[in-house]
Amino acid sequence: MKKVDIIGGGIAGLALAARLDPGAFDVTVYEQRPELPTVGTTLAMWPGAQNALAKIGILGPVRSRGSIIAGGALRSPQGEALLSMDGGGLVGISRPELLKLLNTAVPSSVTRLVGRVDRVQGGAWLTVGADGVNSVVRRSYWGERSAAKPTPFLAVRGVVPSTPEPGDVGEYWGRGEIFGLAPAVGGSNWYASYRSDLGPDKVEVPEALEITRRRYAGYPEAVKKVLAQASEETSLAQRIWTTPPLARYSRGNVVLIGDAAHAMTPNLGRGACEAIIDAVTLGDLLNEQPLDAALAAYGSKRVQRTQQLRIASALMGSVAMAQGMQPLRDGVLKRVGKRVSKASAQAGTSK
Repeated sequence: MKKVDIIGGGIAGLALAARLDPGAFDVTVYEQRPELPTVGTTLAMWPGAQNALAKIGILGPVRSRGSIIAGGALRSPQGEALLSMDGGGLVGISRPELLKLLNTAVPSSVTRLVGRVDRVQGGAWLTVGADGVNSVVRRSYWGERSAAKPTPFLAVRGVVPSTPEPGDVGEYWGRGEIFGLAPAVGGSNWYASYRSDLGPDKVEVPEALEITRRRYAGYPEAVKKVLAQASEETSLAQRIWTTPPLARYSRGNVVLIGDAAHAMTPNLGRGACEAIIDAVTLGDLLNEQPLDAALAAYGSKRVQRTQQLRIASALMGSVAMAQGMQPLRDGVLKRVGKRVSKASAQAGTSK
């Protein structure tokens, strides 16, 4: 039995533990939280992540407990639709529900140890850093230059019981701020992001909610209604952090997955998806190949792809959160939206 230590029991860590062959690996998952979180917003599962969830064996439950994301629109702060977006088969599921399902897929042979890991001991056949954006594993083996950096932006998000009207769904892009609204199982998922001096470490949710309500007071009624319903118990507030670029995700017998390898801004909605794909890709390779070959193949498959997404997400965030040139930006989006609508109409006529 080959000993594998997985530092971090979040989405990436649980997905890897669920995919590794229990007949070949002695797996230990280290997680600082004694229990799974009960509060969290909806995550969009793109097709690649759905394929990975199918390999783990939980795609059916994810679809049954989640919801189909039909689409929405990029909107102005006044609610005008600038560019319509098709959901493209995306499935939305809450983070707590996804963690529950991943947790049930982990074999009973996996050892669980609760407690914060501040220092990586080593000694295992393989040590996996699945410990998020502020990864201890990454800093220990890639050095302090790899430490996460806080962005100027705060993320405030939550769920409320009311369901949004289809004409209100989407992202509202303002001046240096965005607000997102989407249907979720049993209500609505919402998120806001803007420049803030709160944090960068612990952010008090009541204070962040009050600032958010004031900041978006001029937005449409749908946005104000959601923020009026938002509560401390069903909301989260945190600084957005990102990791610097990495040219490789493994060193010796240590490897990074998920946010520990490529934490990105949330503008593309790909962070959780890529963490799941990382875990399943690595698990499959370890199940089939010697360690050196598996880690080399993992790097070939995942480094360039995820670093490109990290850059693309940052660029999207720069456009969405721009503090100037809003009329030009919104005008371009509107023109693109008209061309997309015209192309779709012509495609429908030709069928």
